[in-house]
Amino acid sequence: MNFRRKPAPQGAPWIPPSETEQLLHEAVLSGDLRAQLRVLAGAELFIGAPRAEVDAQPDTVWWRPQQAPKGLLVRPVVTRGMLPPWHPDWVFHQVTLGWAAEFGWRDPRVLLAVNGGTPGELLLSATPERRAWWLRAYAEEERGSGNRFVALRGGPLHGPLAFGLACGVHLAFGNGVPWNDVGSVYTGYTHELDSLRDSWGVTDRDGWRKQLDALLDGRNSPPEPDFVLRVREELRVARGAVPSPDVWRETAAGHAQDMGASPGTVRHIEALVRRVLRYESRFRAEGLLPPDGQVRKTVAYDYGRAVNMARWGLSARFCAPPEAEQAIVHAGALARSAYGSWEEYSAGYALGRVLRFDGEEYGRFHEENVAAHRVLTEHQGSPWRNVPWR
Repeated sequence: MNFRRKPAPQGAPWIPPSETEQLLHEAVLSGDLRAQLRVLAGAELFIGAPRAEVDAQPDTVWWRPQQAPKGLLVRPVVTRGMLPPWHPDWVFHQVTLGWAAEFGWRDPRVLLAVNGGTPGELLLSATPERRAWWLRAYAEEERGSGNRFVALRGGPLHGPLAFGLACGVHLAFGNGVPWNDVGSVYTGYTHELDSLRDSWGVTDRDGWRKQLDALLDGRNSPPEPDFVLRVREELRVARGAVPSPDVWRETAAGHAQDMGASPGTVRHIEALVRRVLRYESRFRAEGLLPPDGQVRKTVAYDYGRAVNMARWGLSARFCAPPEAEQAIVHAGALARSAYGSWEEYSAGYALGRVLRFDGEEYGRFHEENVAAHRVLTEHQGSPWRNVPWR
């Protein structure tokens, strides 16, 4: 499998595809080994493998030495920005510098090749002493479980595909992956398969497509939140003013009764109105809503996950890039028709997520919403600052 991306035109300067490759290239040019290891310790590293081989032995990483130019023997890894184009039969294990250090390096001639054969190539000796340095650098590197704003310089930055990808940026930020990548991986291939199976019950293409369609149709999340929000909006339009909490609650409960809801469901609707009011109050205090702002719909939560479901399916080889891109563009169009701004969309996504999972604990799900909203509305490189809503 050719790991090389399409080369730049002859004479054109090489542009590192992301900050990781930029920092690594600078460290290589300066000859600063400590800086090189610091970058690698915090980087996502990938090992390519035939899909059939991985499917047959998903718990085994066959990382075989390869012949490189000048007679060198190397074990290759690539950083995310240097991954080759998507291929149905070639997948990637996601590893770390710490994992690489503890791999069985028996032949002292074998080197670690990072982004081999590219202008950003780095070759490292893998002797026991040098691998001890790798482990020390990895142990010293501060890594979170995500919550990083990352972009690929060569990824979509404008147009319908970029807009759709920007609608999925909450999860991309939370997972620490580039928001604008529709490529070889989201995370490692086996991790993607495990995550889709464990979190979504998806084990094949048909199951993936079923979940994607449910998200695009707004059918994955419970219908009650948007029901009560729709009642409030109808009251606001009819009366020319936002209804009081009591009027809203009583009207929503009455509508539910008229529709044949059970007494238990009616009580749930009343409680849901109270929960929405408390979350909105918290959102206003923390900047997810303006001082007089309210959420009109929570369907953003389904649309945002649809974008990522398309990316996960691509990474798991349940679809090819055209199908994933079509779904992402469609999710973006649905979001644009339902909301009036990135900020309004973000608040709808946040409310849908906390009503589903937070239980008014204002814990991880709420905190992640706040962190993402602040970064994505303030960071100069955020798509929300550069891709217009209209």
